Amino acid sequence: RRQRALLWAVLLAAWEAAWGQLRYSVPEEMPKGSFVGDVAKDLGLQLPALSDRGARIVSKGRTQYFALHGKTGHLVTAERIDREQLCRLVEKCVLRCELIVDGEMKFYEIEVEIVDINDNAPSFREAETELKMIETTAPGSRFPLAEAHDWDSGRNSLQSYELSGDEHFSLAVQAGPGGDQRPELVLAKALDREEAAFHELVLRASDGGDPARTGTARIRVTVLDANDNAPMFSQAEYTVRVAEDVPVGFVLVTVTATDADEGLNGHVKYSLKKVSDMASDIFGLDYETGEITLLRSLDFEEGDSYELEVQAHDGEGLFDTTEVTISITDVNDNMPEISVRSAISEISEDAPPGTVVALLHVQDQDSGANGEVRCSLDGDVPFRLQSSHGSYYSVVTARELDREQVSEYNVTVRAADGGSPALQSSAVLALRVLDVNDNAPVFAEERYSARLAENNAAGALVLTATDADAGTNGRVSYSFSNVPDAISSVFAVDSENGEIRMVGPLDFEDKNKYIFGLEARDGGGLVSHCKVQIDVTDENDNAPEI
Repeated sequence: RRQRALLWAVLLAAWEAAWGQLRYSVPEEMPKGSFVGDVAKDLGLQLPALSDRGARIVSKGRTQYFALHGKTGHLVTAERIDREQLCRLVEKCVLRCELIVDGEMKFYEIEVEIVDINDNAPSFREAETELKMIETTAPGSRFPLAEAHDWDSGRNSLQSYELSGDEHFSLAVQAGPGGDQRPELVLAKALDREEAAFHELVLRASDGGDPARTGTARIRVTVLDANDNAPMFSQAEYTVRVAEDVPVGFVLVTVTATDADEGLNGHVKYSLKKVSDMASDIFGLDYETGEITLLRSLDFEEGDSYELEVQAHDGEGLFDTTEVTISITDVNDNMPEISVRSAISEISEDAPPGTVVALLHVQDQDSGANGEVRCSLDGDVPFRLQSSHGSYYSVVTARELDREQVSEYNVTVRAADGGSPALQSSAVLALRVLDVNDNAPVFAEERYSARLAENNAAGALVLTATDADAGTNGRVSYSFSNVPDAISSVFAVDSENGEIRMVGPLDFEDKNKYIFGLEARDGGGLVSHCKVQIDVTDENDNAPEI
């Protein structure tokens, strides 16, 4: 069986890449790690690039059914998948996930159809059923039988019924509104309780698999003395609409049937004749009063409509049947969910407008207006939301950034649904702005001047320049700007703090004024200049000469 399943995986794993979407198919019950599709090949991506760009698979539900094999670029199963467990109520079982490529800020939608295998046999809810028939029942009368259930789909699902055991009965199969087969027991020959009080029958259900699987139920027919009135419901159908937030124990509807007979023949009891496994866990029927109550909380997102078939029968086995339809209305009980699928934590201040900083996925499990989500950004920030494919949004820069004004941003993304009152949730993106060398050093003054006495070796003039950039870009060094040797032999500048000191003697009689340029340069190579003037004052250092 496993070899055949593996062969199916090879034959059925076809892909279709259109509008950024891949489609594959794989049989259910494949072991963990089974091949689904060659994502790298189908997208035209090279394996080293796929690995280096942080590619990963993200599923929309809580369980990760698929994974990306890093060495081969293959999409493989991460769990053993049971189609009947995941898609019990749908004909075509499709699981969806996304391939997120962080390095490219891209995503690709992937749909994987889970193909059914014949791993379930038809089965009846009850292995043995007892029917009671009055001996005056007319030949040709029909009695609905419990249907078999086969959780497989297509040809692997339930295909036929057959009856064996007694010449008094035959089998008829009716087609239901949804195309389902409804077996009916047909009385072919008149009953005689004195001749036979019981009849033992076997109902067999078969699917269309190869080989076919079957399930059986034993039917015991008890022949009763005459009871000429059957129970009758007050309505052929009951329909009720209820909000999903009604409390447990709430009485949803009461079905009522009456029987004109007296005594045991007129005492009516109720039972659920046809109900799904899910509905039997949610609704309860009082067999005496006909009240249908809520056993556990409803969830519109789990199911919005349920159909029950209720039978009323008297003490001698005569019955009537009614259909009960319970429709669930949605209540705004789910907040929008914001998932940060990809984001950066740092951005250069010279990034152009439109640069993507985060990729978000927003969803709300409610329906209608309750599930419609609107997204916005809090505060006056230089970012905006840009709608992408489906429920995806990109956070992009709206204008140029300036680190010298704002060096960090905490961007709050808020999602609100259309309910009344609206439910909302938020997510915060922390973003640090990186510096670029866009500011030159600036001197406090364009021209500096000082007065120094000749023959005085002490004294210093401190010049300062500031740079608004950070780190190396904001570190300033000082130097002379193309000065002759006559200047550099008398004065020296400290490259770290801009301090100008004397390194040689001053002689007023030789030179009484010095003018030279000074340069400030930051770590990124931007420069600015200023002028420095030193005036030398005279000292009485020369005697008169005759």
